[in-house]
Amino acid sequence: MKIKIGILGYGNLGRGVECAVRQNPDMELAVVFTRRNPEDVAILTKSAQVCHVSEAEQWKDKIDVMILCGGSATDLPEQTPRYAAMFNVVDSFDTHARIPEHFANVDEAAKKAGKVGIISVGWDPGMFSLNRMYANAILPEGKDYTFWGKGVSQGHSDAIRRVEGVRDGRQYTIPVETALEAVRNGEDPELTTREKHTRECFVVLEEGADADAVEAQIKNMPNYFSDYDTTVHFISEEELKRDHSKIPHGGFVLRSGRTGWEGENHHLIEYRLKLDSNPEFTSSVLIAYARAAYKMAQEGQTGCKTVFDIAPAYLSPKSGEELRAALL
Repeated sequence: MKIKIGILGYGNLGRGVECAVRQNPDMELAVVFTRRNPEDVAILTKSAQVCHVSEAEQWKDKIDVMILCGGSATDLPEQTPRYAAMFNVVDSFDTHARIPEHFANVDEAAKKAGKVGIISVGWDPGMFSLNRMYANAILPEGKDYTFWGKGVSQGHSDAIRRVEGVRDGRQYTIPVETALEAVRNGEDPELTTREKHTRECFVVLEEGADADAVEAQIKNMPNYFSDYDTTVHFISEEELKRDHSKIPHGGFVLRSGRTGWEGENHHLIEYRLKLDSNPEFTSSVLIAYARAAYKMAQEGQTGCKTVFDIAPAYLSPKSGEELRAALL
């Protein structure tokens, strides 16, 4: 019997989850919930239904896991606890500072309902978090380094588009190669924000806009660009659509550590991601953890979990015997 998946929200992430379900033969997409008029939402899976979010409660016994594809700023803090009271849920909540609060809210709702809720699933938080944890456990004497990019930052791109005189724009976060190499060389550098990443902006101006004023406003924007070396390129709308329409991303997690009685031996752990599509990769991680949520619920587990709480075998469709024979 296949694991029945529900999707809440059909943006880039929701569409990615739909594609990921298709690649996992032990799953099937049952329903997509949307805040829009369902008749206006065309999905790819012919066998699945599209329903308004107001109908979600009617599906309580018809799906095994609901994957929540809303945003972390306003959607997920409210949605995940609410739907954890009805379904086993998985979300990609990524506001790092608010994860403890979000965990507590989801844990209370899921335990009360006898459901499993898995939060903050993706690549950071998610796969990067796991790699940081494994590396810290293995090399307790050492330093962590995380570099993001090269990739499109959707939040920073939105910030550019809010600048007066900007018609459209994309922002790329780029690791500083000399900083990355210093970590790889075992130099254990102390790096400032500016020394770790640069930011590159591609901007389409409104007709008649002052390019110098737009560039100055972008470069001096607090919390986004003022702490970084930022380059602004002005391009045409055609160039933006042709060269910058995808959402690539990726990055590196490294831990530089030492072993031996006097710390005489140096070790470097490095994990890298290079992604053509940030939302599609995130969706693939969500689907693996949806399988874990289903298995844990079948065992009678309840409450909120993070990637730290879930054994790797729960993510795989293979049996323990198959995993030991093929991958161990």
